Amino acid sequence: MRCIANIFWLMVKEFRTLWREAILLLLVIYSFGPGLYIESSGAGDMLNKASVTFVDEDQSALSRALRTALLMPRYLPPLEAGADQIDRMMDWGETIFVVVIPAGFEADVRAGRTPSLQLNIDATKTTAAAVGTGYLTATFNEEISRFAAGQNIVMASPVDLVLRRSFNPAGNETWLSSISGLLNSLSMLTIVLTGAAIIREREHGTIEHLLLMPVTAIEIGFAKIFANGLVIFIAFLFSLFIVVQGALNVPFAGSEGLFLAGTAVYLFAAASIGVLLGVMARTMAQFALLLMLVIMPIMILSGGMTPVESQPAWLQPITWLLPSRHFMEFATAITYRGADFAIVWPEFLWTFLLGAGFLVISLILFRRSVI
Repeated sequence: MRCIANIFWLMVKEFRTLWREAILLLLVIYSFGPGLYIESSGAGDMLNKASVTFVDEDQSALSRALRTALLMPRYLPPLEAGADQIDRMMDWGETIFVVVIPAGFEADVRAGRTPSLQLNIDATKTTAAAVGTGYLTATFNEEISRFAAGQNIVMASPVDLVLRRSFNPAGNETWLSSISGLLNSLSMLTIVLTGAAIIREREHGTIEHLLLMPVTAIEIGFAKIFANGLVIFIAFLFSLFIVVQGALNVPFAGSEGLFLAGTAVYLFAAASIGVLLGVMARTMAQFALLLMLVIMPIMILSGGMTPVESQPAWLQPITWLLPSRHFMEFATAITYRGADFAIVWPEFLWTFLLGAGFLVISLILFRRSVI
């Protein structure tokens, strides 16, 4: 009971200290609110309001069908221009794509040949150019195939690829980017708050006072983890229900309670990393440098930005030592595939064990760091 009481009063002290740190609180509110919404809604490979200009030298029914196939909100209403206007429009950034339809294009399709379209791209708009090329190619191929089928024309390609997406039928990148954004905010803010709390005690000279009191290093560590973790968890609840499910309209296939339980386990692991960095660093500047070395691998190698399978083969086994990878594994399984505890319990266990390992190392180094 005395141990619990000590942790409780140390948590109260931590809440009072954090309440006076207005900048940190504003960072938490922004990261889990407007920041997450902007990151998720603007991320991914979804094309939005791309400008396309046609140089139609064929003036046929098929060329007009290609123009009308580009619909909002993926494309702006297509423009028409002459061949002599292409360079000027591209130089002044008036359009991203210029599609040149050669004369006799429809006649070649009717004859069963495979004519070519010229696509000029403003490659300075890197993401839109890369993504839009694929969208335009698929749209034009579909429209030409529909035209050929209506004219009883046999096209050269014998393969009809039918794509069926499981768990995300529309391929909406916002779904994954929202969970990845939650992970990034959880990781960064939990580590920052807990680590900064340790550094703050050292810089203010209060950590020696704590050690003179009848409290143990374990109690101090748990108080830092529970207090800062609770603040982040409350912000996470708001972000999950108001921003992710409300504003971004991301569906939830599994148990929300199970997802929140897994998040609590991950908060323990992330806070333990923050305590470890706070113990290792002597000043806030050192802590900031360590933070850069730790946060980036946690975000990049979690599988949220790039699939783990796409990473170098020698690096993939190392990612199992990151709690963030296990969070992404069970978060996507619960959120999109409706997985239950019988499926995700290994990820829960690994996350907890990694967090416990980081905390044990922190406690071993704690007293050495204040000598």
